[in-house]
Amino acid sequence: MEQVCVGVDIGGTSVKLGIFTLNGTLLKKWEIPTEPKNEPKALIEKIGKSIKENLKEGGLSLTDCVGVGMGVPGPVMPNGYIEVVVNIGWKEIFPARILSDLLDGMPVALGNDANVAALGEAWMGGAKHIKDVVMVTLGTGVGGGIIIDGKIVPGKHGLGGEIGHMHVREAETEKCNCGGKGCLEQISSATGIVKEAKRLLEKKKDTSRLALIEDLTAKDVLDAAKAGDKLAIEVVDIVAKYLGIALSHIAMVVDPDIFVIGGGVSKAGDFLINKIREKFIYYTPITKNKADIVLAKLGNDAGIYGAAKLVIA
Repeated sequence: MEQVCVGVDIGGTSVKLGIFTLNGTLLKKWEIPTEPKNEPKALIEKIGKSIKENLKEGGLSLTDCVGVGMGVPGPVMPNGYIEVVVNIGWKEIFPARILSDLLDGMPVALGNDANVAALGEAWMGGAKHIKDVVMVTLGTGVGGGIIIDGKIVPGKHGLGGEIGHMHVREAETEKCNCGGKGCLEQISSATGIVKEAKRLLEKKKDTSRLALIEDLTAKDVLDAAKAGDKLAIEVVDIVAKYLGIALSHIAMVVDPDIFVIGGGVSKAGDFLINKIREKFIYYTPITKNKADIVLAKLGNDAGIYGAAKLVIA
């Protein structure tokens, strides 16, 4: 029987799981609810039981599985310790040890979900076969992951890849959720895009069809920009500017081969990528030989792919 591995992506609402061959073929994927919250051992036991059941349904045993990788939505220390994961209520825990015990000592690896998604894109997604990759996820917030020589760079304090909380705008007066001001997340997330649009609408309300939309979304702004709405284009230019600044800073420190842009906002496609690339080029005049910027390809499956890759040498 061919050996397999399992990837687990723990989110605030659901836990996504997948069984993979060691060459990256997804054999099966499924989801279970992220319940019970605030009871980490109970949820991990539920995950362990689900893995056993689905391996058995596929005609596989625990001995056919080389290991399980897990991505969690919070900082992970190098020794696998989690101090806190707010949205699922985990505190001061070693989740990999608990799951390994439940699976008869099977190797279990752990990583931050954004870093793990970046690893997935580097393994089988938008940066397939590329070893030096930085992923930026533009969703409700802004996340990221850094992959160097095929390995996640989590940092000594679990902060590696926290791209959304890079300080990029000095003039910002509102506070970010992290407590700082002027974070990239405040501008280039879906939430930030709406905020930027509303700021401009207060000054130029009569100049945009966005003023007619009651519950404005980032998609509304991006769609309007694509359609030629001047105010919406101005918003996208602001978003792209600060993303360009952030990527230029990362490039000067890490110098990746490629940047992968994912998350819901990235559904704007090449229109957004081209804007970001233009600003990135402007802010990196030092060389013509620059990192490429591409769209992510794995979507919501990036986490299970990357988690699985954690346990493959």
